[in-house]
Amino acid sequence: MSGLRLGVVVNPTAGSGRGSAEGHAVVAALARRGHAVRDLTGADLASATQHARQAVVDGLDALVVVGGDGMVNLGANVVAETDLPLGIVAAGSGNDIARTLGLPRHDVDAAVARIEAGLERGPRRMDAAVAGPPGYGVRQWYLAVLSAGFDAAVNARANTLRWPRGPLRYVRALGDELRTFRPYGYRLTLDEETWESTGTLVAVANGPSFGGGMRIAPDADPHDGLLDVVVAGPLTRAGLLAVFPKVYSGGHVTHPAVQVLRTSRVLIEPSGLGPHPPVAFVDGERLGPAPLLVESRPGAVRVLA
Repeated sequence: MSGLRLGVVVNPTAGSGRGSAEGHAVVAALARRGHAVRDLTGADLASATQHARQAVVDGLDALVVVGGDGMVNLGANVVAETDLPLGIVAAGSGNDIARTLGLPRHDVDAAVARIEAGLERGPRRMDAAVAGPPGYGVRQWYLAVLSAGFDAAVNARANTLRWPRGPLRYVRALGDELRTFRPYGYRLTLDEETWESTGTLVAVANGPSFGGGMRIAPDADPHDGLLDVVVAGPLTRAGLLAVFPKVYSGGHVTHPAVQVLRTSRVLIEPSGLGPHPPVAFVDGERLGPAPLLVESRPGAVRVLA
């Protein structure tokens, strides 16, 4: 299949700098196959999003993102609830959405072949979640996980640190957050129940993993129309340190303090039971503070997978 109009957005910093090289390879590979390729990469996330939205208005047959989960999040926010399909070339350090969909990672030729196969056979629909302050029109789409607990606080702190680089930055942020940690106060209103407690963790999952393979909601399915809401009640600092490593395997869900609640929508609000919950993140990108309304939208994104 050739002669299609494809927009490509690249995160040049993805995968410790590999994203730029993989992006050039994607553009070249698609052009060699006879497609009309438009490079929509911007100087930053905001300009790249603006370029992508304008290209959609001008007319595209598909939008292709090259990078990690942050770039897939950009793509989802452009194509959600439209007929425009999304192609993913996983070139980041996490790539949780690609992992969930069984897509190649750091393999340009295989990823391009999947995109072309999807264009020929038709895209695959997957659920998306949309989140934002209740009552406001501006909301953000995501495909993996919203985190609004201790892990979000660690993420936010890590983003402020200049040193060290790489994964050790998160280790430092974890230690800094633990020193002052107190369980947050939450009120969650779901389809059929309300959960109100002090808590350590609240994650609203459309897919099973985040953070580069941390299986926060191991049974979450992005095709069932439901969100898996993972909550952990109050834990001491020692208890938190004992549970947190089990997130990588999904074993944390067997801990007595952890529950997985299933719903099509959830309202996350602070309660007076503890400190205000931290600013929430979606697919690793900053969203904002509670209160937040999160809803599942079945089949909202068409993926070339």
